[in-house]
Amino acid sequence: MPRPWRLLLLLQGGLLLVGTSGALLLGLPLGAGHPVRDPLLALGLLVALGGLEALFQHLFPTSFREAEALHRELLRALREAGTGPPALLLLALLSGVAEEVFFRGLVQSLLFLKLGAWAVVLQALLFALLHPAPRKAFAYPLYTGAAGLLFGLAYLLTGSLLPGILAHILHNARGFYQAWYGS
Repeated sequence: MPRPWRLLLLLQGGLLLVGTSGALLLGLPLGAGHPVRDPLLALGLLVALGGLEALFQHLFPTSFREAEALHRELLRALREAGTGPPALLLLALLSGVAEEVFFRGLVQSLLFLKLGAWAVVLQALLFALLHPAPRKAFAYPLYTGAAGLLFGLAYLLTGSLLPGILAHILHNARGFYQAWYGS
């Protein structure tokens, strides 16, 4: 059986392949980046995600602790399977790119053609549904839905996936680092 991190990489690779292929075949805009605006917006998104985490930790402390315990359990399983920081960094990179290309680049763009700005809400809902958690950790899908709204709004307002990709990669890498080193 493949190691757990390889399954995660395959899943993210599949999202990237489907998202990119679908967007290209359908002629959907993946968006060109702006060299100054996009990195600055990415930092703003990263700060907003940190604020969102703090808010969820304050509003739903028990559920937030449950979600953190799930992440620690995932990291424990990955560590036992021989995964180290380089593979986790690769996973953070691939998941940030793949999820933004798939959810914002393909799903949001397709929905936008029919629904306009409601596409941002619907792709965020789908993003949350595909980040499930047990009932006790309900704050996790709520958080991912709110993060999906932020990423979707950034794409809607700029037409560029780059701010979301950069923020998503950095957010995931920070989460992996904190869980791995126990901070």
